[in-house]
Amino acid sequence: MKFYLSLALIFVSGFAFSQQFEVTGKVVDEEGQPLEAATVYLEKAADSSLVTYTISEKDGGFQLTGRTSGATRTNLIISFAGYQPYRQSLELQSGNLELPQINMEIQDNELDEVMITATSPPISVKRDTLEFNADSFTTRQDANLEELMKKLPGVEVDNEGNITVNGKPVSRILVNGEEFFGNDPKIATKNLPKEIISKIQVVNTKTKSEEFTGKAGDPDNKTVNITIKEDKNQGYFARATAGGGTDDRYELSGIGNYYKDDLRLTVLGASNNINTSGFSYDEVFGMMGRTAGRNIFGGGGGGITKAETAALNFVNKWKEEKEIELSADYLFERGDTETRTVVARENILPDSRYFTNSEQSSNVLNDEHNANIGFEIEFDTLTRLSVQPRMNINTGQNNRSRIAESLDENQDLINSTETSDNEEFNNVDFSNDIDFIKRFGSRGSYLQLEFSNDHNRRENDNFYYSESMFYENGEAVTEIQDQYIDEDAKQNSYSFEVSKRSVLADQFFLDISYDFDYENSTNKRYVYEGDDADESFDQLNELLSSDFEVTSRRHTPNVGLNYEGDVWRVNTEVGLLNTSLENSNYLEKTSFDNTYNNLFLEARVRYEIERSKSFSIRYDTDVDIPSIQQLQPVVDRTNPLNIVVGNPELEPTYRQSINIDYRNFDFATRSGVFSWLNFDFTNNNVVSVTTVDEDLVRTTTFTNVDGAMGANMGVFYNKQYKKEARTFRYNVGVSGNYSKNVGFTNAVKFNSERYSVSPRVRLSYEIEELLNIEPNYELTFNKTEYGANPDRNEDFLNHRIGFETTTYWPENVVFGNDISYNYSGNVSPGFDNTSILWNMSLGYEFLDDNAIIKVKVYDLLDQNIDTRRIIGDDYIQDVSSLILTRYAMLSFTYKISNFGGNSGPGRGAPGGRR
Repeated sequence: MKFYLSLALIFVSGFAFSQQFEVTGKVVDEEGQPLEAATVYLEKAADSSLVTYTISEKDGGFQLTGRTSGATRTNLIISFAGYQPYRQSLELQSGNLELPQINMEIQDNELDEVMITATSPPISVKRDTLEFNADSFTTRQDANLEELMKKLPGVEVDNEGNITVNGKPVSRILVNGEEFFGNDPKIATKNLPKEIISKIQVVNTKTKSEEFTGKAGDPDNKTVNITIKEDKNQGYFARATAGGGTDDRYELSGIGNYYKDDLRLTVLGASNNINTSGFSYDEVFGMMGRTAGRNIFGGGGGGITKAETAALNFVNKWKEEKEIELSADYLFERGDTETRTVVARENILPDSRYFTNSEQSSNVLNDEHNANIGFEIEFDTLTRLSVQPRMNINTGQNNRSRIAESLDENQDLINSTETSDNEEFNNVDFSNDIDFIKRFGSRGSYLQLEFSNDHNRRENDNFYYSESMFYENGEAVTEIQDQYIDEDAKQNSYSFEVSKRSVLADQFFLDISYDFDYENSTNKRYVYEGDDADESFDQLNELLSSDFEVTSRRHTPNVGLNYEGDVWRVNTEVGLLNTSLENSNYLEKTSFDNTYNNLFLEARVRYEIERSKSFSIRYDTDVDIPSIQQLQPVVDRTNPLNIVVGNPELEPTYRQSINIDYRNFDFATRSGVFSWLNFDFTNNNVVSVTTVDEDLVRTTTFTNVDGAMGANMGVFYNKQYKKEARTFRYNVGVSGNYSKNVGFTNAVKFNSERYSVSPRVRLSYEIEELLNIEPNYELTFNKTEYGANPDRNEDFLNHRIGFETTTYWPENVVFGNDISYNYSGNVSPGFDNTSILWNMSLGYEFLDDNAIIKVKVYDLLDQNIDTRRIIGDDYIQDVSSLILTRYAMLSFTYKISNFGGNSGPGRGAPGGRR
């Protein structure tokens, strides 16, 4: 504690005794016109290290601010594409320094006898591309891509590794323009070493088609492209980890990467029983899951998983008469997951209530194979063909057991049940996308043909047994189900789209398209009753069996006028959503078909006020087809206390949404404001209708309702202060949600409304090569109002406090602590409503920083819990699940690299900004 207090005093005194400076000026071209988005930065004359930087405004003005411990000789450098770099020596002192107007000179490309040497700017803006120079941002010598991105202005990286740039999420990570092992950005951010990175480019997310045609991408999602240094683009780097711990916990992982120009080969392998895939390696905490109450492997949901994974990724390009690109990857995952869940539920009816308690456990053994191939060929600069087939095979078994009971309002036992089922499953999915584009000229006109198909087959064999007791007047009636359930489902879907873009004027386009979607789903579910005499299952139960088929067709002709300028972007599409739905029940010899027509409308207006400052509004419509389980009128009794039957008369759900956002990041002050406001309205929403009989057995079906809506909003502000090796950041904001739901309780229609408001704050203080501290706090206020039962209205608060520290002192020692406190304000008695998750790691680097030996403890205080309350419109449910708890582990990691014939620990070249 004294150590951290001393560091805090260093922080306070360092900023208190430093002097504030400000340098202002204006950048213009040779004709005196202002240059917007020119990069302006200061570097120390002694060692060329970066002091501060900014981007010029629309009027060419710029402002450089910072702190210095006294007079410092620096170089002012200004760069702008197509112009010669400008350089001027400055002596920084406390106070304001106003420079005369700076005229940039056009770059003379005809000079072949003169070599121009200039520094690479730390940041540059090129229309929709924001580019950072990796060597301009100081990190530890063995830092990865994630640590580097935390240094970049406007970039936020949370504890889960999710990235936002200027308030917008990053959905893809590319390396030299190509996917780095599928669609998981964390594999790249956690494993790519900073030493090989040249540039980090942030662009609007685009499909391959949009990149080829030049069509504007999605400004609400960002793609990060990592360019590799030329001298690092031939060679390899690899890392392997082995560890063992208490409670038989272990981890094994390895990753190897080989580069040779356009060729890239990546191999991954891992095995562990600590709920992680093993691919996303954290330099401080290793593969340790770091969030309370979540199962990292498999996307959450509790349980403990033993995972074994192996993967291979290959990318290459050939440039001869035609440009050909091939990418392929294969991923194998084997999971052995144990779960256990305890549920206490209060069911609220219009005139009464009752209670159910249950405990369910399962063991799932699952093997999954994923294979993807991407083949692209450019016949010439105007013609491109892309083919992308994918295959997924999933096989395994699931052994489940469950006990449950129902009690009336007086806590008298009404029924109880015990069930067990042993299921074997085999799922195969094949899909393919074919995309052909023919461009006409260079102004943006093109013809595009797209075809996609998806074929899915699911086979389930389930031996199901249940024994239920119903109590009345002191007597018990027993019901037994002993069944073999054979279920086969198939789904075939096809989509074809033809679109034509014509140029009406510069940046103004006419788009005409037609989209046809076809989907056919069949579900054959045969239930056979068991025979105790010969232990066979040969008697078909027709009441519980089904042979069902659903076919949907959707036609969407539409036309759009689109303007894609630098300042204004207006996109509109209007057309018809024509949907037909056909249902056939072959066992009951019934069928029907309906046709539905809805307006298809998409409109978006985006105004870029200036660089990194924009306002946009968007309106969308869409249709959702009910699932085959919601449509088929067949009784499902796999839970004897909750019987489910579908409704073949369901109509498609029609959704409308409005999204508004405003974003502004000021490079001069290192501050940004990000805000949004979203609405959605739903007609024909599919909801469940449940009735409860005198034995407290629930029977559920489905119907359509109108009137559901939702809204959410948020505003956040972040700011960064930097003085030499010290950096302080803060992020404060508030978000809110509102939802109106229309549903049924015991067949009585009701409305409910929910509100939540969540203010939060996140701080970060860093002393380079020494310390990083990140405290955060989030408070959530929840309010629920029930129209059918005002007595159930409730308010409660949830709290979450986090504190993360990492120290790099003494030399070669890395000490990390990640602490989170969680408080839930609406958990019933008998369930813990607070927990503290404390993860600790102590590592020592040796062998030129290539090797790390590490001791880490997960859940140091042994308080990790997965207890949560779920509030429904007609129930309150408390859930507690089995999750991973305290363990300690000793691990060893070794890294090797060799680029351009130079092997070493992965250190960037000194002074590499030249």
